[in-house]
Amino acid sequence: MNDKHQDKRKHFDRGGLLRLASIASVITAGILIVAKLIAWYLTGSVSLLASLVDSVMDSIASLINLFAIRYSLQPADEQHRFGHGKAEPLAGLAQAAFIAGSAIFLIFHAIDRLRFAREIEQVGIGLGVMVLAIVLTIVLLAIQRYVIQKTNSTAIRADSLHYVTDLLTNLSILVALYLASLGWTWADPVFAIAVAIYIFYSAFVIGHEAFQQLIDRELPAEILEQIQAIAMRHPEVTGTHETRTRQSGQIKFVQMHLELDENMSLKRAHEIADIVEREIMAFLPDAEVMIHQDPTDDSDKHKPPGWTSNLDS
Repeated sequence: MNDKHQDKRKHFDRGGLLRLASIASVITAGILIVAKLIAWYLTGSVSLLASLVDSVMDSIASLINLFAIRYSLQPADEQHRFGHGKAEPLAGLAQAAFIAGSAIFLIFHAIDRLRFAREIEQVGIGLGVMVLAIVLTIVLLAIQRYVIQKTNSTAIRADSLHYVTDLLTNLSILVALYLASLGWTWADPVFAIAVAIYIFYSAFVIGHEAFQQLIDRELPAEILEQIQAIAMRHPEVTGTHETRTRQSGQIKFVQMHLELDENMSLKRAHEIADIVEREIMAFLPDAEVMIHQDPTDDSDKHKPPGWTSNLDS
Protein backbone atom coordinates (compact mmCIF):
# COMPACT_ATOMS: atom_id res chain seq x y z
CA MET A 1 0.00 0.00 0.00
CA ASN A 2 2.84 2.36 0.84
CA ASP A 3 4.55 1.66 -2.52
CA LYS A 4 1.33 2.44 -4.39
CA HIS A 5 1.00 5.70 -2.48
CA GLN A 6 4.58 6.65 -3.36
CA ASP A 7 3.95 5.84 -7.05
CA LYS A 8 0.86 8.07 -7.07
CA ARG A 9 2.77 10.85 -5.31
CA LYS A 10 5.62 10.56 -7.82
CA HIS A 11 3.18 10.71 -10.76
CA PHE A 12 1.50 13.75 -9.20
CA ASP A 13 4.81 15.53 -8.67
CA ARG A 14 5.88 14.84 -12.27
CA GLY A 15 2.54 16.03 -13.64
CA GLY A 16 2.71 19.15 -11.46
CA LEU A 17 6.21 19.97 -12.72
CA LEU A 18 5.13 19.56 -16.35
CA ARG A 19 2.15 21.84 -15.83
CA LEU A 20 4.33 24.40 -14.01
CA ALA A 21 6.79 24.56 -16.92
CA SER A 22 3.98 24.79 -19.48
CA ILE A 23 2.13 27.58 -17.66
CA ALA A 24 5.35 29.52 -17.06
CA SER A 25 6.12 29.26 -20.77
CA VAL A 26 2.68 30.56 -21.78
CA ILE A 27 2.87 33.50 -19.35
CA THR A 28 6.40 34.43 -20.44
CA ALA A 29 5.47 34.29 -24.12
CA GLY A 30 2.40 36.48 -23.49
CA ILE A 31 4.41 39.17 -21.70
CA LEU A 32 7.08 39.20 -24.42
CA ILE A 33 4.53 39.43 -27.22
CA VAL A 34 2.97 42.56 -25.75
CA ALA A 35 6.34 44.19 -25.03
CA LYS A 36 7.84 43.36 -28.45
CA LEU A 37 4.70 44.43 -30.30
CA ILE A 38 4.90 47.88 -28.72
CA ALA A 39 8.64 48.10 -29.35
CA TRP A 40 8.30 47.04 -33.01
CA TYR A 41 5.48 49.57 -33.57
CA LEU A 42 7.60 52.39 -32.13
CA THR A 43 10.93 51.45 -33.75
CA GLY A 44 10.01 49.80 -37.06
CA SER A 45 12.92 47.34 -36.60
CA VAL A 46 12.66 44.22 -38.74
CA SER A 47 14.88 42.28 -36.33
CA LEU A 48 12.46 43.20 -33.55
CA LEU A 49 9.68 41.96 -35.82
CA ALA A 50 11.64 38.70 -36.15
CA SER A 51 11.74 38.39 -32.39
CA LEU A 52 8.03 39.28 -32.14
CA VAL A 53 7.05 36.61 -34.66
CA ASP A 54 9.23 34.10 -32.85
CA SER A 55 7.49 34.93 -29.57
CA VAL A 56 4.07 34.52 -31.20
CA MET A 57 5.14 31.10 -32.47
CA ASP A 58 6.45 30.27 -29.00
CA SER A 59 3.13 31.19 -27.41
CA ILE A 60 1.23 28.98 -29.86
CA ALA A 61 3.69 26.15 -29.27
CA SER A 62 3.45 26.61 -25.50
CA LEU A 63 -0.34 26.43 -25.64
CA ILE A 64 -0.07 23.26 -27.71
CA ASN A 65 2.32 21.90 -25.07
CA LEU A 66 -0.06 22.75 -22.26
CA PHE A 67 -2.93 20.80 -23.80
CA ALA A 68 -0.71 17.97 -25.09
CA ILE A 69 0.90 17.41 -21.68
CA ARG A 70 -2.47 17.47 -19.94
CA TYR A 71 -3.71 14.84 -22.40
CA SER A 72 -0.52 12.73 -22.25
CA LEU A 73 -0.73 12.49 -18.44
CA GLN A 74 -4.12 10.78 -18.59
CA PRO A 75 -3.89 7.13 -17.52
CA ALA A 76 -4.30 4.28 -19.98
CA ASP A 77 -7.89 3.36 -20.85
CA GLU A 78 -9.68 0.69 -22.88
CA GLN A 79 -9.05 2.51 -26.17
CA HIS A 80 -5.46 3.51 -25.34
CA ARG A 81 -3.90 0.55 -23.50
CA PHE A 82 -0.39 2.00 -23.78
CA GLY A 83 -1.45 5.41 -22.45
CA HIS A 84 -1.55 8.78 -24.19
CA GLY A 85 2.17 9.59 -24.14
CA LYS A 86 2.53 10.10 -27.89
CA ALA A 87 0.60 13.34 -27.57
CA GLU A 88 3.95 14.88 -26.55
CA PRO A 89 5.90 14.12 -29.75
CA LEU A 90 2.81 15.06 -31.78
CA ALA A 91 2.97 18.44 -30.04
CA GLY A 92 6.66 18.59 -30.94
CA LEU A 93 5.84 18.08 -34.64
CA ALA A 94 3.23 20.84 -34.50
CA GLN A 95 5.77 23.16 -32.89
CA ALA A 96 8.31 22.38 -35.60
CA ALA A 97 5.78 23.28 -38.30
CA PHE A 98 4.94 26.60 -36.64
CA ILE A 99 8.58 27.50 -36.11
CA ALA A 100 9.57 26.64 -39.70
CA GLY A 101 6.69 28.76 -41.03
CA SER A 102 7.76 31.75 -38.95
CA ALA A 103 11.35 31.42 -40.21
CA ILE A 104 10.27 31.46 -43.86
CA PHE A 105 8.10 34.54 -43.25
CA LEU A 106 10.99 36.37 -41.60
CA ILE A 107 13.43 35.63 -44.41
CA PHE A 108 11.13 37.12 -47.04
CA HIS A 109 10.40 40.17 -44.90
CA ALA A 110 14.08 40.77 -44.12
CA ILE A 111 15.02 40.50 -47.81
CA ASP A 112 12.41 43.12 -48.59
CA ARG A 113 13.89 45.40 -45.92
CA LEU A 114 17.37 44.93 -47.42
CA ARG A 115 16.03 46.15 -50.73
CA PHE A 116 14.22 49.12 -49.17
CA ALA A 117 16.25 50.24 -46.14
CA ARG A 118 14.77 52.56 -43.51
CA GLU A 119 16.01 54.22 -40.33
CA ILE A 120 15.08 52.72 -36.95
CA GLU A 121 13.32 55.08 -34.56
CA GLN A 122 13.46 55.20 -30.75
CA VAL A 123 16.21 52.62 -30.47
CA GLY A 124 16.34 53.00 -26.67
CA ILE A 125 12.87 51.49 -26.31
CA GLY A 126 13.87 48.53 -28.45
CA LEU A 127 17.02 47.95 -26.41
CA GLY A 128 15.08 48.11 -23.14
CA VAL A 129 12.51 45.59 -24.35
CA MET A 130 15.23 43.19 -25.48
CA VAL A 131 16.93 43.37 -22.07
CA LEU A 132 13.55 42.55 -20.45
CA ALA A 133 13.13 39.63 -22.87
CA ILE A 134 16.58 38.28 -22.02
CA VAL A 135 15.92 38.38 -18.26
CA LEU A 136 12.51 36.69 -18.54
CA THR A 137 13.88 34.04 -20.91
CA ILE A 138 16.74 33.17 -18.55
CA VAL A 139 14.28 32.70 -15.66
CA LEU A 140 12.03 30.49 -17.80
CA LEU A 141 14.97 28.39 -19.05
CA ALA A 142 16.05 27.76 -15.44
CA ILE A 143 12.55 26.46 -14.63
CA GLN A 144 12.46 24.31 -17.77
CA ARG A 145 15.91 22.86 -17.18
CA TYR A 146 14.88 21.73 -13.70
CA VAL A 147 11.67 20.14 -15.02
CA ILE A 148 13.52 18.37 -17.87
CA GLN A 149 16.01 16.89 -15.39
CA LYS A 150 13.14 15.53 -13.29
CA THR A 151 10.77 14.37 -16.08
CA ASN A 152 12.79 14.01 -19.33
CA SER A 153 9.76 15.45 -21.15
CA THR A 154 10.07 15.67 -24.95
CA ALA A 155 7.54 18.49 -25.16
CA ILE A 156 9.27 20.60 -22.49
CA ARG A 157 12.67 19.89 -24.09
CA ALA A 158 11.29 21.08 -27.44
CA ASP A 159 9.81 24.17 -25.79
CA SER A 160 13.10 24.87 -24.02
CA LEU A 161 14.98 24.58 -27.32
CA HIS A 162 13.11 27.46 -28.83
CA TYR A 163 13.64 29.58 -25.74
CA VAL A 164 17.38 28.90 -25.95
CA THR A 165 17.05 30.08 -29.55
CA ASP A 166 15.15 33.12 -28.28
CA LEU A 167 17.95 33.95 -25.87
CA LEU A 168 20.52 33.92 -28.67
CA THR A 169 18.08 35.80 -30.88
CA ASN A 170 17.53 38.52 -28.31
CA LEU A 171 21.27 38.97 -27.79
CA SER A 172 21.83 39.28 -31.54
CA ILE A 173 19.00 41.80 -31.85
CA LEU A 174 20.60 43.94 -29.14
CA VAL A 175 23.71 44.06 -31.35
CA ALA A 176 21.63 44.74 -34.48
CA LEU A 177 19.75 47.62 -32.85
CA TYR A 178 23.00 49.14 -31.59
CA LEU A 179 24.61 48.94 -35.04
CA ALA A 180 21.50 50.38 -36.66
CA SER A 181 21.62 53.30 -34.23
CA LEU A 182 25.13 54.02 -35.54
CA GLY A 183 23.76 54.29 -39.07
CA TRP A 184 24.44 50.72 -40.26
CA THR A 185 20.89 50.11 -41.45
CA TRP A 186 21.86 46.87 -43.20
CA ALA A 187 22.58 45.24 -39.82
CA ASP A 188 18.90 45.07 -38.86
CA PRO A 189 17.68 42.86 -41.78
CA VAL A 190 20.92 40.86 -41.98
CA PHE A 191 20.63 39.86 -38.33
CA ALA A 192 16.96 39.07 -38.90
CA ILE A 193 17.90 36.66 -41.72
CA ALA A 194 20.53 35.01 -39.52
CA VAL A 195 17.94 34.58 -36.77
CA ALA A 196 15.45 33.11 -39.25
CA ILE A 197 17.97 30.53 -40.48
CA TYR A 198 18.74 29.49 -36.92
CA ILE A 199 15.02 29.25 -36.13
CA PHE A 200 14.53 27.01 -39.17
CA TYR A 201 17.38 24.75 -38.02
CA SER A 202 15.79 24.52 -34.56
CA ALA A 203 12.50 23.49 -36.17
CA PHE A 204 14.29 20.66 -37.97
CA VAL A 205 15.89 19.42 -34.72
CA ILE A 206 12.55 19.48 -32.86
CA GLY A 207 10.69 17.80 -35.72
CA HIS A 208 13.30 15.07 -36.12
CA GLU A 209 13.28 14.18 -32.42
CA ALA A 210 9.47 14.09 -32.31
CA PHE A 211 9.29 11.96 -35.47
CA GLN A 212 11.79 9.45 -34.05
CA GLN A 213 9.63 8.98 -30.95
CA LEU A 214 6.50 8.53 -33.04
CA ILE A 215 8.12 5.72 -35.06
CA ASP A 216 9.33 4.02 -31.85
CA ARG A 217 13.06 4.59 -32.07
CA GLU A 218 15.13 2.53 -29.66
CA LEU A 219 16.35 4.16 -26.46
CA PRO A 220 19.99 5.37 -26.54
CA ALA A 221 22.70 2.69 -26.84
CA GLU A 222 24.09 3.37 -23.36
CA ILE A 223 20.66 2.65 -21.83
CA LEU A 224 20.36 -0.58 -23.82
CA GLU A 225 23.80 -1.66 -22.61
CA GLN A 226 22.83 -0.95 -19.00
CA ILE A 227 19.61 -2.94 -19.36
CA GLN A 228 21.59 -5.88 -20.72
CA ALA A 229 24.11 -5.57 -17.87
CA ILE A 230 21.32 -5.56 -15.26
CA ALA A 231 19.83 -8.74 -16.70
CA MET A 232 23.17 -10.55 -16.95
CA ARG A 233 24.07 -9.54 -13.39
CA HIS A 234 21.79 -12.27 -12.04
CA PRO A 235 23.87 -15.49 -11.70
CA GLU A 236 21.08 -17.74 -13.01
CA VAL A 237 20.53 -15.76 -16.23
CA THR A 238 22.55 -17.42 -19.00
CA GLY A 239 21.76 -14.93 -21.75
CA THR A 240 19.29 -12.48 -23.26
CA HIS A 241 17.81 -11.82 -26.68
CA GLU A 242 14.93 -9.99 -28.38
CA THR A 243 15.61 -6.87 -26.29
CA ARG A 244 13.41 -4.06 -27.59
CA THR A 245 12.80 -0.56 -26.26
CA ARG A 246 10.82 2.52 -27.14
CA GLN A 247 9.47 5.64 -25.46
CA SER A 248 5.98 7.12 -25.48
CA GLY A 249 5.81 10.48 -23.70
CA GLN A 250 7.03 9.97 -20.15
CA ILE A 251 6.87 6.17 -20.30
CA LYS A 252 9.67 3.91 -21.54
CA PHE A 253 8.83 0.40 -22.69
CA VAL A 254 11.29 -2.48 -22.38
CA GLN A 255 10.75 -6.00 -23.73
CA MET A 256 13.30 -8.75 -23.16
CA HIS A 257 13.73 -12.54 -23.38
CA LEU A 258 15.74 -14.08 -20.53
CA GLU A 259 17.57 -17.34 -21.17
CA LEU A 260 17.39 -19.69 -18.15
CA ASP A 261 18.29 -23.30 -17.38
CA GLU A 262 15.79 -25.53 -19.17
CA ASN A 263 15.45 -27.71 -16.04
CA MET A 264 14.52 -24.76 -13.83
CA SER A 265 11.02 -24.78 -12.33
CA LEU A 266 8.45 -22.37 -13.71
CA LYS A 267 8.13 -20.80 -10.26
CA ARG A 268 11.88 -20.09 -10.02
CA ALA A 269 12.01 -18.75 -13.58
CA HIS A 270 9.16 -16.38 -12.73
CA GLU A 271 10.93 -15.22 -9.56
CA ILE A 272 14.13 -14.43 -11.49
CA ALA A 273 12.18 -12.52 -14.13
CA ASP A 274 10.51 -10.47 -11.38
CA ILE A 275 13.90 -9.66 -9.83
CA VAL A 276 15.35 -8.50 -13.16
CA GLU A 277 12.20 -6.52 -13.90
CA ARG A 278 12.40 -4.68 -10.57
CA GLU A 279 16.08 -3.86 -11.10
CA ILE A 280 15.41 -2.48 -14.59
CA MET A 281 12.54 -0.38 -13.21
CA ALA A 282 14.87 0.93 -10.49
CA PHE A 283 17.21 2.05 -13.28
CA LEU A 284 14.34 3.40 -15.42
CA PRO A 285 11.66 4.54 -12.92
CA ASP A 286 9.14 5.48 -15.65
CA ALA A 287 9.47 2.19 -17.54
CA GLU A 288 7.03 -0.60 -18.23
CA VAL A 289 9.01 -3.83 -18.44
CA MET A 290 7.86 -7.08 -20.01
CA ILE A 291 10.11 -10.15 -19.66
CA HIS A 292 9.68 -13.53 -21.32
CA GLN A 293 11.55 -16.60 -20.03
CA ASP A 294 13.19 -18.97 -22.53
CA PRO A 295 15.15 -22.18 -21.94
CA THR A 296 18.85 -21.79 -22.70
CA ASP A 297 19.68 -22.59 -26.31
CA ASP A 298 23.34 -23.50 -26.94
CA SER A 299 23.06 -22.08 -30.46
CA ASP A 300 22.42 -18.61 -28.98
CA LYS A 301 25.49 -18.46 -26.72
CA HIS A 302 27.71 -16.72 -29.26
CA LYS A 303 25.12 -14.22 -30.47
CA PRO A 304 25.56 -10.58 -29.45
CA PRO A 305 23.43 -8.96 -26.70
CA GLY A 306 20.08 -7.79 -28.01
CA TRP A 307 20.19 -10.28 -30.91
CA THR A 308 16.74 -10.59 -32.44
CA SER A 309 15.11 -13.04 -34.80
CA ASN A 310 11.58 -13.65 -35.93
CA LEU A 311 12.38 -17.36 -35.77
CA ASP A 312 12.48 -17.36 -31.97
CA SER A 313 9.65 -19.28 -30.38
